[in-house]
Order: sequence, then structure tokens, then C-alpha cells
Amino acid sequence: MPEPGSTAALILPGGGARGSYQVGVLRAINEITEHAGNPFPVICGTSAGAINAAVLASHAHEFTTGIERLERFWSSMFCSRVYRTDAWTVLKSGLQWGLSLALGGRLATHPKSLLDNQPLRSFLERSLHLDGIDMAIQQQALRALSITASGYTCAAAVSFYQAAADIEPWSRTRRHGMPVTMDVNHLLASAALPLLFPAERIGNEYFGDGGMRMLAPLSPAIHLGADRLLVISTRDENPDPPPTEPVPYPSLGEIGGYLLDTIFMDTLNADLSRMKRVNRTLGSMSPENRQLTQLRKIDSLVIRPSRDLREVTHQHMGEIPRAVKTLLRALGGWGRDWRMASYLLFESAYCRELIEMGFEDGMNQREQIRAFFS
Repeated sequence: MPEPGSTAALILPGGGARGSYQVGVLRAINEITEHAGNPFPVICGTSAGAINAAVLASHAHEFTTGIERLERFWSSMFCSRVYRTDAWTVLKSGLQWGLSLALGGRLATHPKSLLDNQPLRSFLERSLHLDGIDMAIQQQALRALSITASGYTCAAAVSFYQAAADIEPWSRTRRHGMPVTMDVNHLLASAALPLLFPAERIGNEYFGDGGMRMLAPLSPAIHLGADRLLVISTRDENPDPPPTEPVPYPSLGEIGGYLLDTIFMDTLNADLSRMKRVNRTLGSMSPENRQLTQLRKIDSLVIRPSRDLREVTHQHMGEIPRAVKTLLRALGGWGRDWRMASYLLFESAYCRELIEMGFEDGMNQREQIRAFFS
């Protein structure tokens, strides 16, 4: 049971289109807690999870409405709302990369990314109500929102946060907390998947996906005062069986999907393991010695997909736009492995299936969720 005065945090890691899974889990949590208002004083997001986190935070004083808005957002999703899918734009991007390589970088304008996410910027600017974050903080329905991005120049993970006045910035090796008034630029910076989407300039520096440099993804929530963490992962943890015969050499698309998995999930799992070791060590110490360490016991609950999302992607492969399919084929990210496609398949039928899976997985863990909130 939580200690009196303890603070729960919601942690939403990245995952591109897989972020729709988080919405289903949130809907289940809202039903299990019987619509008792926002159960998460601290909300932290990265990449696609940053957008989910921002919507929830801006509706923390009307939590059910925030979840309903997220469900409408993802249920009506289509790729061209996130990035340009017309054949000319995708072909032009591919030609720019090819020419840049062929000419040894002598082009006047270097290509910035494989895909153009200007549609996402336009959609977020029209749809988000980020002024609700300050309103939620004033009404004490929210204590803090944190969005993490990776600085390409400072080579550090920066957690931009909007929070109650008593929360102070922090600085650790290659990770910092910086108070801001949240805007769309912070969300686009956090969601700038390396090579796929362009970096975003904030101040004097360009930022990319928050998972690249964040080696301690639980730390922003802890710095913001949380001692109970609920994490909604976007990858199952069932290990792939080793091959029974030689496999082809991995393509660029397969390597890219592998790297995205590493960025979003492997560092999170490593940080969870580290936190559990610290908890065990603190549990074996006397109260006096525990106090000397200045460390706190942190409780956690992780909810993960019950199925491999690559299987779901395979079932919906016909929905991805033809030009994007051609690009994935060129990269070798089509047919042999569906990792990269699972991050880019922003289509409503796929997203709705992930929402329903998240809801079922959440309801199947109702006892653990009740115990977490008690």
C-alpha cells in the first residue's frame, strides 16, 4: 500500500504508432480507478509518449476528457496526418540522400530526414490546448509534466518540465532538467525519430528523440518528486527464439528497427532493474543507514503488450501508403522484419487494434493496478 503523501508518476516511453497502445491502458486505468480524477500528479513522456503525456497533462483537471481526446486522436489516425506520404515528397527525399552520398556531401542543402513531419506540426498546433497545463497545476490536479529530448550539440538528455513553483532544476551527467512553458516545439523535438524525422531547434540547439541520450528514463519522474512509477511500455518482453538455420544479412531497415527498440525499451528495462537493486539494498539496511544514503525506495508497475506488435503490424501491412512502403522496401524494412513498419503505421485500424489490446491488458492487471493505487 502507498505511504501517506506518496506521489504517483505516469511514464510514457516512445514507440511511434505503437503509442496508441498506451491509450487503451489509460482507458482501463480510468475505469479501474472509477473516474476518481487524475491519479498521476507527475506525468513524463518521450517521443510519441510525449504527445500522449502533453494531452493528459493539459486535461489533468478533467482526466476522463483527456483520455477520450487521446482515443479520438488515435482512432482517427492516418499516416499523412503525421508525415507527408505523397510519392513526390518521398521520392525527392530519397534522391536527396542518394545525391548527397554520391557527391560526398557537396550539395548546397543537406537532407535533414527521410520523412517530412510538417503535417504533425500543423495538426498539433490546431489541436492541442497546452494552456491547460498551467490551469491544471494551479488547480493542483497536476504537479509536473516532463518531456525529454536529446540535444545534438550538448550531447545530453534534457527533460523540459512545466511544474509547481517549488520544483527546482537538476543536473546530472548527460541529463538535465530545465523549466519551460511547454509548446509544440518541445513535443516535436522529443518525437524526432533519428534519421526518419527532422530535428527541432529549441533556443540555439537542435534536439532529437528523447530516448537517444536518456540512460536513466525513470529519473525525471523521481526528480519531480514521485516515489511510485507506473510505466506503459510499447514492447512485449517475450524473447525471440534463436534461428534454426542461417539468416540473411540484416538490412538497413532491420538495423533501424532494432535501434529504435533499443532506444525506447532497453534503457528503460535497464533502469528498472537498477531501481530494483537499489530497493533491495535499501531494504537490507537499518533506517539510520538508509537515511545517510539520501536514497528513496521507489515502487513500480510496468504494463506491457501481451502480444508481439510486429504480428499486428503484419496483419495491417496493406494499409501503409504505397510511397512509404516503397521507401521501406528500399531500406529492407519490409517483409523480413516488421519492426520499423510498426513505428510508422499511423493508420486508424492498426491504432484501434492496439488501443483495444492495451485496454484488455490493463483490465487483465486490474488487481495490480488497484494495489498500486490502493
